[in-house]
Amino acid sequence: MTTVATDTRDHRVHLSVHAAWQLSQTTLLRIGYTEENASIVSDHLMAAALCGYEYSGLPKILEIAESAKARQPTSPMQVLKETSVSTLFDGGNHVGMVTLAHATNTVIEKAQAHGFGLVGVTNSWMSGRSAYYVEKIARAGLMAIHTVSSASLVAPHGGAKASMGTNPIAFGFPGDPNPLIIDMGTSAFMATELGLYKRRGELLPEGVAIDRDGQPTRDPEEARLGALLSLAGHKGFALSMAMKAFGILAGSHLNAAKDYGFLLIAFKPDLLISLDEYKAALADMIARVKSTPRLPGVDEIRIPSENSFRNFDANSQSGIVIDRHIHESLLALGAA
Repeated sequence: MTTVATDTRDHRVHLSVHAAWQLSQTTLLRIGYTEENASIVSDHLMAAALCGYEYSGLPKILEIAESAKARQPTSPMQVLKETSVSTLFDGGNHVGMVTLAHATNTVIEKAQAHGFGLVGVTNSWMSGRSAYYVEKIARAGLMAIHTVSSASLVAPHGGAKASMGTNPIAFGFPGDPNPLIIDMGTSAFMATELGLYKRRGELLPEGVAIDRDGQPTRDPEEARLGALLSLAGHKGFALSMAMKAFGILAGSHLNAAKDYGFLLIAFKPDLLISLDEYKAALADMIARVKSTPRLPGVDEIRIPSENSFRNFDANSQSGIVIDRHIHESLLALGAA
């Protein structure tokens, strides 16, 4: 397989899985990450890229490097409060992809030992793709819920300035051969994708952002200076408020900016029914939904996460593709 190939027609670069992971690892080491933490972040970014979420893949390294929080001191993660079924972590200002990896392992251990686990993380930032964590929990045979209260980039419904986060919520349901994963933001457009649009010089879709004067905009930079809008108006705003409320439980109020709070919930299905019974019933439900008569022109009713798993399998063999200027920026950052 060709390790690196360019296509002058569309300014895209093809990378083998190995080359992409090595590029991620080298760049993260160069900007100060330890070998262990760089590997944790690289694994996360590669999983996102292989699932087809380019904006949550390697371009995320550039956002990490440019973040103001990345220039602030870090300290080791520590436990602020713990019980047999719960832990609240201070993330020590480490990137969320590192802190949530440890928090996910903790919530799995507690749920497997006691039937239920609840873990919060404060003083951390940029956790990446929420599906990554709930998938790991679901593959451990557990039900999973993950909520995020994040930095203020979204205007509340009717507001002219940002005071909400993109505040995603994710669910993981154990199944065979793959779990059912649902991961959605409560904003009309996600911040990571906003960054990718800015780097590519592309316009945003209509109706997802306002500028600093509260006027509709399609310019990614003006949107960053202004605000993104809520998903589905007041309904998305209500969901976002719920994520902020869960964020407080995870310690967001302990941060100076009162922004980031990550919550993980995991529990055994057999608190109610056996895991095998659950998986069988879930498979039956999915089959019934997929067999629904389709509208004209619709080839398939595709459930959430189905395409991600297909992409992962295909891209694990073929590799990934990123914009050439992003590839060059990563190479330059890794060589700086």
